Parts: sequence; C-alpha cells; structure tokens
Amino acid sequence: MEEIIKEIYQGVVKGNALLVKTKIETALQSGFDAELILSQGLIEAMREVGRLFENHEYFVPDMLISARAMQAGVILLQPSIVEQGVEPTGKVVLGTVKGDLHNIGKNLVKVMLEGNGFQVIDLGTDVSAEKFVDAIQEHQPDIVGLSALLTTTMSNIPSIIKAIEDAGQRSLVKVMIGGAPVTQSYAEEVRADGYAPNASQAVTLAKALLGK
Repeated sequence: MEEIIKEIYQGVVKGNALLVKTKIETALQSGFDAELILSQGLIEAMREVGRLFENHEYFVPDMLISARAMQAGVILLQPSIVEQGVEPTGKVVLGTVKGDLHNIGKNLVKVMLEGNGFQVIDLGTDVSAEKFVDAIQEHQPDIVGLSALLTTTMSNIPSIIKAIEDAGQRSLVKVMIGGAPVTQSYAEEVRADGYAPNASQAVTLAKALLGK
C-alpha cells in the first residue's frame, strides 16, 4: 500500500478528519485513482474500525469520530467517483420505525454501511410503513433496514413488512432489522431476512444478503 494511502487509512481509524482531507487532496493532485483511495484508504479503514468495535477496543464515540473522518474523505472523492462511474456495493433504504425517535443506532449503521461502499437512503426516524413502501418504489434498493429501540415500537416491524408484501415489493428487497429489543428469534418470527445486533455486524449481514 502506498504511503499516502496508509496515512489516509490511519487518519480514518484514528478519527483525524483534517488529516484525511489534507492527504486525499494531495493524493488526488498527485494523480491517485479515486476508487483506490476509497477502497484502500476509507473502506478498509472502516472495516478495521468495525473489527476494533467487535473486539471492544473501540466504542460508539470512537466509531462516530472515525465515521466523520471517513465522510469528510468521501465528500472530497465524490466528484471523481461519479465521473468514474464507480458502482456502490449495494443500495439500502434505512429508517427508524413509526413512533420511535431514536437515531443513534440507525446513524451508526448508516455510516458503517457508507464506509463499506453502500449507498444509503436515510429516511430518518418515526417512519411509517407507507414511507418505506414509497421509498422502495422510488429508489429501488437492494435492502431495507428497519430500526426499533423500544419494545412498544418494535411491534411496528411486522406491519411494515406486511405493507411491503401487500405492495408487491417483498421479492424485490431483503429486509434486515435491528435495535435494542430485537433478537434473532424475533427476526425469524416476523420473516425478516436477517438481524444484526450492532452496526458492524449490520455491514456483514448486508454483504451476506447480497452474496458479497
């Protein structure tokens, strides 16, 4: 790996957004390929952040700081990536279910997915079944991610899945769910395609659902 790519990688892992921006600007001016910077400098770094989180060496604040550094880099790379026609890993529509205003977990999943090359359409919090159905029709995602942080709002997950089925969209998307009260057995009960207990495993699950 080129030295400047290593520095970008380390900048993301350590959450140094200024370093990441400076080094990416230098790399682009020096003729480095944007896709190379994205894959080896940013995506690989976020994979390492996910590993550190899984091993309890990093915690939620660490992940958020690294995610901010990664996003600062993506913004700089975006024009070149679009110009080169780099295909995303997959497209995900993400939202916290109706009645639930919690967004920290959802936001972590978003940044981890984006850090691994996914395009994410974030519908925010308190998202109704109708909004999920409309977003599937508009964006044609590969995956729909449903987040619920309360036992009272978790009960809205099956009604959203049913609305997707009733709209004739269920065969078009994979549904993954998560949140504090959600379990693997609940995911099986509501016929979701997968469950992830945290943001790092959400990335692993999303890739598995797409066969990547």
